[in-house]
Amino acid sequence: MSLYDYIFYSFAAVTLVSAGVVVFSRNIIYSAFSLLFTFFGVAGLYVLLNADFLAVTQLLIYVGGILILLLFGVMLTNKVVSVDIKTGTLQTVPATILISLTAGTLCGIFYVTDWRVVSSPPVTSTTTYQLGEMLMTTYLLPFEVASIVLLVALIGAAIIARKEKQPAN
Repeated sequence: MSLYDYIFYSFAAVTLVSAGVVVFSRNIIYSAFSLLFTFFGVAGLYVLLNADFLAVTQLLIYVGGILILLLFGVMLTNKVVSVDIKTGTLQTVPATILISLTAGTLCGIFYVTDWRVVSSPPVTSTTTYQLGEMLMTTYLLPFEVASIVLLVALIGAAIIARKEKQPAN
């Protein structure tokens, strides 16, 4: 195995393990922070696929935007940490059967398929560089306006979340 294979398997393992923690953790804080590692693992897999634009988009949109807003929402809500996220309708036997069938089907497809190995083309993509250059030169004003609008929305959400209920007279 080459170094590339080891890097791929490490990113895949980080992604799968952290996704498992997201799904099976009963603490919403642990789930939210594990989601961070899941997003980073997926971005690493995109880098290995020479999809630099998707990797940067993954980091900017999911990690920089959605996950941070989710973490702010969790942290600003007082009683979310004390909520136990478990359901009484968990069906262990049907879930195990479904997972086993899905895993068996995927393994069967993996071993039956005749995989062609091709050499990877040389990396000549400059998509991320061009996008960054346009955001910092041509589209700087709209980029900054969008960031200010998002900041105002975040401050408004924090103020709405922190308002205390006034007692009825």
